[in-house]
Amino acid sequence: MRVFASPADRRRALLALLAVVVGFAGLYVAVRQYLPFLTDARALRAWVAEFGPLAPIAFVIVQAVQVVVAPIPGQAIALMGGYLFGPVAGTVYSLLGVLIGSAVAFLLAKRFGRPFVERVLHEDVVASFDGFVERVGVPGLFLFVVVPGLPDDVICFLSGLTTWRLRTFLPVMAVGRLPSYAITVYAGDELANGRAGLALTLLAVVAVLSVAGYYNQERIRAFVESIGD
Repeated sequence: MRVFASPADRRRALLALLAVVVGFAGLYVAVRQYLPFLTDARALRAWVAEFGPLAPIAFVIVQAVQVVVAPIPGQAIALMGGYLFGPVAGTVYSLLGVLIGSAVAFLLAKRFGRPFVERVLHEDVVASFDGFVERVGVPGLFLFVVVPGLPDDVICFLSGLTTWRLRTFLPVMAVGRLPSYAITVYAGDELANGRAGLALTLLAVVAVLSVAGYYNQERIRAFVESIGD
């Protein structure tokens, strides 16, 4: 079964991400009214802390899994990370999970080769981005992954088919993905502390950039490749 199945599936995933953001906002309002304990950041984080290292480990695993099996929106998980762990720890755990998932996708492609990647990715995705990473190099890949809404999880698999090494690939992914994840985590922390206005504004910014990135991904890819040339 192909995880990244088609443009229609990716559109549904994007709409799902927007629905999650809206749903989380609605859930926050409902919980704040009917389950005020969950909106008490200190009490909730103290409860999570009682699980010791198990809570952050579980969170990192979920964040890693979403990279390899795309249906779970990574930004929604990052939002939860900010809510549960705060801006610093939430960002660290989110980015760690994303990097672990990126490394797994990269190494799976490196180990099992093109037949495996072609079974996971839809043929139009492979056709659009085949050879992209080697053509654009480190600066181009950074410019590509820093824009939210682009198929950066797909790039993790396709990067494994190149001559790149993991030690080159991961730092680019870390720096490129950091801004949007840090903003989303911070929004989660703002929600936890009752500052819903700023949180929703930040989420709206990320959502708008994600939508713009998604619908302009071909132009962005062409622009990045032109710089690489």
